[in-house]
Amino acid sequence: MTIEEKYICLHGDYEEAKNRLMNDRLVEKFALKFLSDPSMQQLRDAIATGDNPTAFRAVHTLKGVAANLAFTELRMAASELTEQMRSCDKPADAELLRKVEDAYKLVIDTLQK
Repeated sequence: MTIEEKYICLHGDYEEAKNRLMNDRLVEKFALKFLSDPSMQQLRDAIATGDNPTAFRAVHTLKGVAANLAFTELRMAASELTEQMRSCDKPADAELLRKVEDAYKLVIDTLQK
């Protein structure tokens, strides 16, 4: 499966990523580096401990990385949760968190193929 085909499967925008990163090789390199990005685990850990400010920073970072890599579905889900959590005293909405988890899993599973 090519990196362009993977972008289709993960509901991303390959052309946007290619315009930003300039060529296929860099798109693939940075997309695969996403597999080791700690933001999602940081979000999970912070939510589990009730650390809302850290959870907000983690989901905000995840949103930014997803935007830079044009992982559209993940960016949109993380953006919704980011806005809901913007006031750091609010815990994560369970439904919005589930959307982030689902989009993240789709990206990870697709990239690992």
